[in-house]
Amino acid sequence: MDSCLLLLFTLGIPLPWPCLTAAENVKTERAKQPAGSHSRVKRGWVWNQFSVPEEMNTTHHIGRLRSDLDNGNNSFQYKLLGVGAENIFTIDGRTGDLYAKQKLDREEQSLYILRAQVIDITTGKAVEPESEFVIRVSDINDNEPKFLDEPYEATVPEMSPEGTLVIQVTARDADDPSSGNHARLLYSLLQGQPYFSIEPTTGVIRISSKMDRELQDEYWVIVQAKDMIGQPGALSGTTSVLIKLSDVNDNKPIFKESLYRLTVSESAPTGTSIGRITAHDDDTGENAEMDYSIEEDDSQTFDIITNNETQEGIVILKKNVDFEQQNNYGIRAQVKNRHVDEQFMKFHTKASTTFIKVQVEDEDEPPIFLLPYYVFEIFEENPHGSFVGMVSAADPDHRKSPIRYSLTGSKLFHIDDDNGTIITTHPLDREVNAWYNLSVTATESYNAQQISSAPVYVQVLNINDHAPEFPQYYETYVCENADFGQAIQNISAVDRDESIEDPHFYFDLSVDDTNHSSFTIRDNQDNTATILTNRTGFSLQEEPIFFVSILIADNGTPSLTSTNTLTVYICDCDQKGDTQLCRNKELMLFMGFKMEVIIAILVCIMAIFGFIFFVLCLKQRKKQTLFPEKSEDFRENIFRYDDEGGGEADTEAFDIAELRSRPVLRGHRTRRAPRAEVRSLYRQSLQVGPDSAVFRKFILEKLEEANADPCAPPFDSLQTYAFEGTGSLAGSLSSLGSAVSDQDENYDYLKELGPRFKRLACMFSSTMQTNH
Repeated sequence: MDSCLLLLFTLGIPLPWPCLTAAENVKTERAKQPAGSHSRVKRGWVWNQFSVPEEMNTTHHIGRLRSDLDNGNNSFQYKLLGVGAENIFTIDGRTGDLYAKQKLDREEQSLYILRAQVIDITTGKAVEPESEFVIRVSDINDNEPKFLDEPYEATVPEMSPEGTLVIQVTARDADDPSSGNHARLLYSLLQGQPYFSIEPTTGVIRISSKMDRELQDEYWVIVQAKDMIGQPGALSGTTSVLIKLSDVNDNKPIFKESLYRLTVSESAPTGTSIGRITAHDDDTGENAEMDYSIEEDDSQTFDIITNNETQEGIVILKKNVDFEQQNNYGIRAQVKNRHVDEQFMKFHTKASTTFIKVQVEDEDEPPIFLLPYYVFEIFEENPHGSFVGMVSAADPDHRKSPIRYSLTGSKLFHIDDDNGTIITTHPLDREVNAWYNLSVTATESYNAQQISSAPVYVQVLNINDHAPEFPQYYETYVCENADFGQAIQNISAVDRDESIEDPHFYFDLSVDDTNHSSFTIRDNQDNTATILTNRTGFSLQEEPIFFVSILIADNGTPSLTSTNTLTVYICDCDQKGDTQLCRNKELMLFMGFKMEVIIAILVCIMAIFGFIFFVLCLKQRKKQTLFPEKSEDFRENIFRYDDEGGGEADTEAFDIAELRSRPVLRGHRTRRAPRAEVRSLYRQSLQVGPDSAVFRKFILEKLEEANADPCAPPFDSLQTYAFEGTGSLAGSLSSLGSAVSDQDENYDYLKELGPRFKRLACMFSSTMQTNH
């Protein structure tokens, strides 16, 4: 007989499956084999199951594994394999006792699958093949219920009926629901009665009585959940539920005051806010929105609008008030909710009202004209000072201040500042201006700040003072071969006057042209007339132009007549008798004249631009080289003269040849005795001037240079300052050339040259006497 692994329960837990012997095992295995097959029968472990309480402490004995081959001689060794071996579970290798090393928690792991093996110590080989067994952790009630969806918050309308659903709370228990009543929960309220109730098994919270939000708008409800159906020893958990009451429109707005006193100035314009009234509503949000209105106001002077942000009523002025007519008003206002459900209409049957007393304040008002505007008429050409009309204004206040008038808009009118009479200052002309827009200002004498104005319109009426005339200049042509009675021109007339009736003009030739004219006129009776030829044939050579005098009369009262001249040109027409050719010639002549003018203007513009360009070139050339013929003389020569010199004729002190710009030099003159020669030389210098021949030669040279220079400007005069002259005839007064004996020289001759030289003569005479 083969052996099998036995489990000895130290805890007294019965073995769920019996230990099978080897023969039974073989039979079982062979029964599973098909007939006629040959296979080796293996030994197998018997599946066993252990049940371990989860609250057991560490190193707690679970049970014992034992092989039927173990005879107790300690020759076998038991080994434990699998997840949890050695760290959670351990086995005594000699006895097969199985222990738990630590406390087990079913909620973390409720099942362990291990393997056991028996080894012969002497041979080191396995006596039996490995066998798996299961350790189940049995549940105990060690977890209290927990509410996983915290925090709970719900909102329900106020005044809701009993039984209204508020919210459902749910708790969870981690214990095994199949193990007794460990996970069966029971709900109850610890706080919240009598307004709320809860269903014990479902956790549904309902309203048990009506609530008013205006008294209390939120409630805290505490819910408890117990496991084991609330039996003794059960575990429990709690949670809090915040229940808020939402508002319903169950309150009407009520005025805070039963009487409001407001004031308004009589000068306030319409639309002015004169005060505010306020009503209170216990509801909130949309349910507190209200509308104010006037319930009683016989004068229809005031109105009330609602401020949607502050929920106040604004009293406004709908019509102007006058302290002198009525100084106080009494009105009644009411207020209602804007949004009211049908089910809450019972709370809003009668609206709240209040009384408003308005006092009108007196103000110093400006003058008031009797009419908003004035329209006057006057005939044109009326003399200076003619009456136009009268305006009138009055002070509406009690003191009735006198009024002063002034007029603006035109200097052709004047107003009497006391009584408002308007007169003309100049005769008026309707054809210049038919209407005048004036402005009359009225000012109180007691208070010059109080002023008002009114428009005045003056219409100038027409009189027949303008005669009719041609509306335009007529260019009339007639062919030389024109027939008798041929129409050559249609004319009309205009009149600057304004007529009440439709204007009608009468056309006729002047008395002189009626009997001897080559043309006649036909009145078409429609304010037009036709000019006709009064003979056959015309001569361009004999009479190229005719002047026809035409009389035009209007239908005014009195009728006015004017004489207008019509110019008729004789035309050399073609065979068809078309005068258009003559008109085209005039046009071409005029266009040709215009073309000549345009060409002349263009030529002038081009000449101006050319001259400007030439001047710019000349300036550029002058900037590049100034006096090019002298540039070589001053290129690198530096002359220093510390001696004052003896004048232009003094050449002994230094050589001035280097400063000459031209080859023509002044000749050297010896020093002469300045006695009798000075007077004659002085007169000669005043009459003759510089050496004319030398100067003439110098000018001619400069002219040749200018003519040869292509960039020289076309000036009418040549100015040059490069010529020094030939020197003074009086000689030099320098002492540098005084080598000759001047000891016996007499300087009295200087006194004869004039008063300016007398002082010099005295100085030289005194000097000579001192030297001697």
